[in-house]
Amino acid sequence: MKVKIVNNSRFALPEYQTPLSAGLDIRANLDESVTLRPLERAMIPTGLFVELPEGYEMQIRPRSGLAAKHGITVLNSPGTIDADYRGEIKVILVNLSNEPFTIEAGERIAQMIVARYEQIEWQLTDELSSTERGAGGFGSTGK
Repeated sequence: MKVKIVNNSRFALPEYQTPLSAGLDIRANLDESVTLRPLERAMIPTGLFVELPEGYEMQIRPRSGLAAKHGITVLNSPGTIDADYRGEIKVILVNLSNEPFTIEAGERIAQMIVARYEQIEWQLTDELSSTERGAGGFGSTGK
């Protein structure tokens, strides 16, 4: 599938890091570095604009290495880019560690995944079918 993209950054297009990767790594498009103190968040520009086909969304997800090694994650994970959005893709990063972390220009900050979705139509009813699980949630099926 081909997706239209405008790249106003000075960095390469997002790319898959391995042949079987699901996510494309995206980079920070910064004029100067940004330091996130513990529990601080910032909206990081990418310089990317996309035109997704109808029926598709783009999810912005954390990079596991940044999360595991530095406590940096995407705050609204996964962030959703709708097919009708035409603005710049920005990533809300948060520092959940106890140490400041500096984001440099061109650093891989998140990954994007393009996924098909279905829109639903509500069917109003007075009751739902029963299942073995029923209303059990939040740990009701065990450890």
